Amino acid sequence: MMLTLALLGGCGTTAKDEAAGWNAEKLYAEAKLEVAAGNYESAGKLFERLEGRASGTLLAQQAQLERAYAMHKTGEKAQALSILERFVKLHPTSPALDYALYLQGLVNFNDNLGILGNLARQDLSERDQQASRDSYQSFRQLVEQFPQSVYAEDARVRMNYIVNSLAAYEVHVARYYFRRGAYIAAVNRAQQTVEEFQQSPSAEEALFIMAQSYDRLGLNELRDDAERVLRKNFPDSKLQTEGSASRPRSWWQFW
Repeated sequence: MMLTLALLGGCGTTAKDEAAGWNAEKLYAEAKLEVAAGNYESAGKLFERLEGRASGTLLAQQAQLERAYAMHKTGEKAQALSILERFVKLHPTSPALDYALYLQGLVNFNDNLGILGNLARQDLSERDQQASRDSYQSFRQLVEQFPQSVYAEDARVRMNYIVNSLAAYEVHVARYYFRRGAYIAAVNRAQQTVEEFQQSPSAEEALFIMAQSYDRLGLNELRDDAERVLRKNFPDSKLQTEGSASRPRSWWQFW
């Protein structure tokens, strides 16, 4: 009798899979409702099921992208990127490839480049910059392959921001080395900024740090060269009179 009751109790608590009998259209509609309600984890599961059920169709491709977005919203960066990488590899001619590239860039951008809130108090030298570069490459591919895409303009804006952020990071590290007397290391990081990010606002301070470092090293000819390039490219620069490498400065103040 006890065994019978236990078995009955087990049957009563088994969760019913309501989605088991849904067709592809129903699955997609319900998943979109979950997204609209902010239930991204539930939506991701429905999109995953839809992807398998509609395999080989455009709807399956759409489900794949929707699932990547849901994973992105739940903070599952690695899983979102894995889905997108697979999509780009398997569907190079998809009409949604531009969105896939945009989302790929966005996942890395949001994860690593947030400049507001608590991240603004985090030492940039402690953060991995590879995601920033990966984000830039995704946006760049989008802009080059699909210049007329509805996502292209936003991608261009984000690319510019990434460049300025990466340049600011290099100057931040160069400034760090300079303040600790590691002048050769400071020169190397500042020179990298000038070579890679010539159009960035940070190039001005990078040249100044180079000049100051060469001066401390007693390399007067190289110092004069750096100062000449600084004056030529930034004729209104106040750094040579006000200085920068020796004064405190928050890393996010680079505009």
